Amino acid sequence: MSATLNMIREHAEEGAKLRLAFFENNAGPIDELALALARCLADGGKILICGNGGSAADAQHMSGELLGRFVMERPSLPAVALSVDTSTLTAVGNDYGFDDVFARQVNGLGRAGDALVVFSTSGRSPNIIRALEAARNLGLLTVGLTGKGGGLMPPLCDFMLDVPSTKTPLIQEIHEACLHLVCGLVDHYLFTEPGALRAASL
Repeated sequence: MSATLNMIREHAEEGAKLRLAFFENNAGPIDELALALARCLADGGKILICGNGGSAADAQHMSGELLGRFVMERPSLPAVALSVDTSTLTAVGNDYGFDDVFARQVNGLGRAGDALVVFSTSGRSPNIIRALEAARNLGLLTVGLTGKGGGLMPPLCDFMLDVPSTKTPLIQEIHEACLHLVCGLVDHYLFTEPGALRAASL
């Protein structure tokens, strides 16, 4: 087998083992997270989402699934990706610094009862930590998708999904699967089995 084919096989095998172990260990927390986000939306809240680099793409992906649709036909769900407004990002970055580009938006857009979902493979990005701190101060539900132990995020997150790997690409692949699952489960609780959502709220 050539070196490149061996690289492909090793990546696929390592990713498959990591994915299986992660979802075996985190099925319950993922379900609880989806239920909490569904409850947030059912109560009139919205979901703010942010990340840097590839994680910004994950944030935009998740907001797109909620605002548009994931699989089933249903009403649009309120979600905002905080990395897409270049005028706001550059204005805040220029006037206050890049560390505040998400926190400033959380302070302006967030209300108690909303949720903030952050993607950070290291859990140490200053702008992500400040966004979580701002969300905490405002009374938002805080959710972190991370890896490598979560860095500084654990005490700031009501829910945290930590991929046990030091390899950023593999962590991001699991994050993608998580956001798909969460969006599908949110749809299930809101539109397929709303009785379960009402029962869980009692």
